[in-house]
Amino acid sequence: MRKSLSIIGVLAALAIVLAMALPWSGATVSALKTPVPAAGFDNPLASRSGTETMVVAGGCFWGVQAVFESVRGVVSATSGYAGGTKDTAEYEIVSTGRTGHAESVKVVYDPSRVSYGQLLKVFFSVAHDPTQLNQQGPDVGRQYRSAIFYADDAQRHIARAYIEQLDAAKVFRRKIVTEVTQLQKFYDAEAYHQGYFFNHPLEPYIIINDRPKVAALRQQFPELYVEHK
Repeated sequence: MRKSLSIIGVLAALAIVLAMALPWSGATVSALKTPVPAAGFDNPLASRSGTETMVVAGGCFWGVQAVFESVRGVVSATSGYAGGTKDTAEYEIVSTGRTGHAESVKVVYDPSRVSYGQLLKVFFSVAHDPTQLNQQGPDVGRQYRSAIFYADDAQRHIARAYIEQLDAAKVFRRKIVTEVTQLQKFYDAEAYHQGYFFNHPLEPYIIINDRPKVAALRQQFPELYVEHK
């Protein structure tokens, strides 16, 4: 056990060094040509508190969940699966890439504090790279695709208009491949996946792939960033 802990410590230290050296911020520096603008078409902030839900997919759900758990106005963020059926909504089965599911995150937010368009800006800016097809960083397969699962016509219009806006402005060096599809059902992932980023802060995967996302959120969106409690 002591040897294993020592190895883990060395790997964690190496991962920290690598994370500091890599210029990664969700949408990679190589993918971005200009800063991501605000959505030109968006719902105004609501006049009173309430809750609405957004479901997105952008690679491994650990990092995406951590990003949205750190956004002001977000009530909760839950890792799970969307795009497939109930009988295949299990991690080991989803990992085959043949279920139709994507590792997704359900974001419950207060529309009086943050808008759907603002959350999409975070999604495209720091949560993932929307130009990678069926892949995010080291993770490859349809289960890691970029997707927006809209709940209603308003979300569909905002999402599609925003993608058209970003592509027309040539914000990214490559075309956005994010799928926009209607949400049929969201299935919560297993308990051990929930809050994985904050529960395993020294895991090399988290340090290299996910910690830079939250750091980028803090740097690029100081008005939206909140410390996770």
